[in-house]
Amino acid sequence: MAEVGFWGGYAWPALLIALKVLAIVLPLLLIVAYVTLAERKVMAAMQLRVGPNVVGPLGVWQSFADALKMVFKETILPTGANRVVFLAAPALMFTLAMIGWAVIPFDDGLVLSDINVGVLYLFAISSLGVYGIIMAGWASNSRYAFLGALRSAAQMVSYEVSAGFVIITVLLAVGSLNLSDIVEAQRDLWLVIPLFPMFVIFFVSALAETNRHPFDLPEAESELVAGYQVEYSALTFGLFFIGEYANMCLMSALTTILFLGGWLAPFDVAPFTWIPGIVWFALKIALCLFVFVWVRATLPRYRYDQLMRLGWKVFLPISLFWVALTAVVLVVFDWLPQT
Repeated sequence: MAEVGFWGGYAWPALLIALKVLAIVLPLLLIVAYVTLAERKVMAAMQLRVGPNVVGPLGVWQSFADALKMVFKETILPTGANRVVFLAAPALMFTLAMIGWAVIPFDDGLVLSDINVGVLYLFAISSLGVYGIIMAGWASNSRYAFLGALRSAAQMVSYEVSAGFVIITVLLAVGSLNLSDIVEAQRDLWLVIPLFPMFVIFFVSALAETNRHPFDLPEAESELVAGYQVEYSALTFGLFFIGEYANMCLMSALTTILFLGGWLAPFDVAPFTWIPGIVWFALKIALCLFVFVWVRATLPRYRYDQLMRLGWKVFLPISLFWVALTAVVLVVFDWLPQT
């Protein structure tokens, strides 16, 4: 039997996968840059300020100027810090923020890896984010950083429980763990309508999961300066920064898939159907990101006891009750999905 050469047997499939990965990661990094700019512009408009307007026309190059500054600044390692863990933490956060996009379907058939357990994959990736924060706080050799890391770990674990029950509710209604199947199941009715309370709980939990306002307690300036990343500078801080905004985009994409119909148009008639599905997907993500910014510009920061009370005494009972209610309704009315 003739031997298959390296280029014919292994290199081309590997090259194709690498090109697909770059086709996701490079636009995502560009989107993150402009999400930061959009956040500053939107908050400035809400607070009657101008916002970035100097670097480039209307300030469009401001994000790239900030990135260039972080790349060329000196990376300072604190005295007594564990160097390996200190440098590995931001790299882990950045990597987790990127690999979550491997199972996100941007359009019908447009997905890097269409696995049958996409929901579990994303839930596992979001859970691993705690390790990067704990590593950063412990390795910094700073009590402020360590306290911020403990706060963040407790916060993320608390709200992951409620988010998990919300996802279980969606899975009961759809009958599949595949993200593309979840979108296809919403052709007649987006799940945000019958599961609106779960949609609200999931979105608020996403704010807490990403340490965003009003749940940015790990970065409370008044008592922790900047929380788990207070000792980071230059490119290492930049990796945390990119990871945070990439996670915002990822949670917005997951919200869109679970509740807002993914790439589906709001109405299955012209001219809505003329617009490509990936455009609808991007518009829905942009809407979710706008709400992220809107909340930051509007609400004051929670106290930590209020944060924990909301997660354990409000969201957890409601989400658990809604799981039971959804199961009962599906069984009584014989609406269980046929798989």
